Amino acid sequence: QVQLVESGGGSVQAGGSLRLSCLASDYTYGGLFMGWFRQAPGKEREGVAAVNNDGTTSYADSVKGRFTISQDNAKNTLYLQMNSLKPEDTAMYYCAAAPKYGGNWSPGLRAANYAYWGQGTQVTVSS
Repeated sequence: QVQLVESGGGSVQAGGSLRLSCLASDYTYGGLFMGWFRQAPGKEREGVAAVNNDGTTSYADSVKGRFTISQDNAKNTLYLQMNSLKPEDTAMYYCAAAPKYGGNWSPGLRAANYAYWGQGTQVTVSS
């Protein structure tokens, strides 16, 4: 079983920055795909950023150039650096994980491909 705990959310004005963290436990971290998702009230959960099997990263078009996903395997921690925040970035942000079973497949930004989810951390951006 994988435990994921997010932190770093908060309230910020438009143009500001936040860094989210996600600590993964009870699993061999290197054996996980990791990604960030968000869900705003009344909207479906959407993929924000993910680390792929080859080490590359994927981003939603709406956050490209503003958000950066990174991970520290020694600390079992995933990060999401969010810059130039906009009111439309307001949402609950979730960390997600999927086990690696080998091969070249990556879960990418599709929520259904992830088996484990954190409780979420709220990000609110005011204009």
